[in-house]
Amino acid sequence: MSAAARRSSKPRPFASTRCRLPRPPQAVYPAQPSPAAHLAPQRQVALVADLHFSDAEPTASERRAVLAALSVDEASDGAVVVSHPRVVRAGMQRRKQMRHLLLPALHALQREAGWISPGGLNFVGRTLGVPPAEAYGVATFYEMFRTEAPAHELSVRHVCVDPICALAGAAPLAEHLRSQGHAVHEGPCLGQCERAPAVFIQGRREPDRVPADGSGPDSLLVSVTASAPEAPSLLRHMIGRDPGHNESMSMEAYRERGGGTALDTALRLGTDEVIAQVTTAGLSGRGGAAFPTGIKWRAVADGEGPKHVVANIDESEPGTFKDRLLCELEPLAIIESIAVAGLTVGAEHGWIYIRGEYPLATQRLRHAIAQAHSAGWLGDDAAGSGQPFDIELRRGAGAYICGEETALFNSLEGFRGEPRNKPPFPTTHGLFGRPTVVNNPETLLNVNEILRIGPEAYRSVGTDGSPGTKLFCLSGHVGRPGLYEAPFGMPLGELLGLAGGVQGTLAAVLLGGAAGSFVGPDAGGLQLSLEDTRAAGTTLGSGPVMVFNDTADMSAVVERLAKFFRDESCGQCVPCRVGTVRQHELVTQIRRTGRSTEPQRELLGDIADAMGDASICGLGHTAASAVLSAMRLGLLGDGQL
Repeated sequence: MSAAARRSSKPRPFASTRCRLPRPPQAVYPAQPSPAAHLAPQRQVALVADLHFSDAEPTASERRAVLAALSVDEASDGAVVVSHPRVVRAGMQRRKQMRHLLLPALHALQREAGWISPGGLNFVGRTLGVPPAEAYGVATFYEMFRTEAPAHELSVRHVCVDPICALAGAAPLAEHLRSQGHAVHEGPCLGQCERAPAVFIQGRREPDRVPADGSGPDSLLVSVTASAPEAPSLLRHMIGRDPGHNESMSMEAYRERGGGTALDTALRLGTDEVIAQVTTAGLSGRGGAAFPTGIKWRAVADGEGPKHVVANIDESEPGTFKDRLLCELEPLAIIESIAVAGLTVGAEHGWIYIRGEYPLATQRLRHAIAQAHSAGWLGDDAAGSGQPFDIELRRGAGAYICGEETALFNSLEGFRGEPRNKPPFPTTHGLFGRPTVVNNPETLLNVNEILRIGPEAYRSVGTDGSPGTKLFCLSGHVGRPGLYEAPFGMPLGELLGLAGGVQGTLAAVLLGGAAGSFVGPDAGGLQLSLEDTRAAGTTLGSGPVMVFNDTADMSAVVERLAKFFRDESCGQCVPCRVGTVRQHELVTQIRRTGRSTEPQRELLGDIADAMGDASICGLGHTAASAVLSAMRLGLLGDGQL
């Protein structure tokens, strides 16, 4: 059963849509008692999967696609030396070091054949030294990979059916595409909320793409601070540019806009002074956790041995699209900021992990990496620093959980994207077990701004507890959906006014996306800072602001959010695996009856407590936030909790 089919099937209370391995056909089981009968059940499943794939061979085109993705010479049957700009490996050492190429190899198979065939998967496992059962477990983890042959050879249209696109007509759009003979998959947010409804076309033997004509108007960017040269502004040079067109993406044009200044300044100041300025500026992470950036960088800089820097662009929170626009409009700034981080903390390798549903951003980042190499920013003597530093890009494959930093590590390393227990923390045991800086692109670009204007000027904007600016993704029932840069502390009502105001009568605003919480029409005076939202019992998260007027079916919105978490739970830990399923069942029951009973309310509270206290990662910790806030505001049921 494919990942898409598993998502649409009826959930089982004690099973996860991601953790189950489909049972292979009965014919693959030996007729006689298995010699492995004494082994643990998990090992028996692995042996069965090995038997299932042992005789399958790839087609010639699959073989070529995989070897091309791995940069391997086809004439050598895959058992070859693999070169890196600074490393050459062969034999067993090569195989042990190649598992991190599993995700690119699976992407190559999916793009070539339209699915992950047994023969193709077996060839990938043999080439990389990954057991077929483990490779199969990785392939079935991701939404973008299919392990069953497609019914036809057409590309797949992924239609977002999460709340904002649902408001904009996702359901009739999906039906129209089906009526035209297209293969349609209804799925979660595609990060195109400002021009909903969104469609992502996953091509076969052709590039993936997001059709602008099927999405809506061009993206709108607004910055409150862009007009003041000595104020921080990430959008200063991006406003007025169309992300759908290649405008001035050259290194020369970037230099004319002031590009490269942060990297030059960082090399001049050195590690200690750069980290001191970031710390003095009070920069906190912009990905949602708001961890102090200076503390993180200091810990990694003080670490021993090889180090890594990871730009987390797996932007999958419903309602969020800021990272996509940053990468589409100013990719060289992203590369420069990663180089600043890497050279500051003493890392030799940088990684970009980007959503698989962001084809244009991916293309532009790859081009920017090539330009950075040509300009000398990357390589054995990065930017003339005397230090080696290089960047590799990896595409995700449709798994919300991989936005969690340790799940991202596992995905990069070629394993299922399941979170790790903490401690140890990434600053000491991160990617490949080494000290690792993980930052959101917005965070990294803020470092560039601090180095441009200095920490004092940076702190002149925002609040004492939340200095600087924040990028807010406004979508839904507002006059001008788009990306807005505003100082921390701006009242919610003023931000909505910048976006053209609410269309109709305001019913609720969802702050922080699916992992956030609803606020009511009376929250216009809420100051959008880390400390003020925390005091109000809500969160800014990564910056999504989803606006709903009184025409929206809010119970349907809440039910969709509950389903989102049910589908996206990786299933590794029991509280989240069971809790998200039970929560969705209860929300569905309450929506059906229009009221909640005391036992239902108590059970929802107990589920929220269990997930919050005992889940491994933030998905479980926040999976109930939107549901509980909706209950309190009367958006679901009868307003009791």
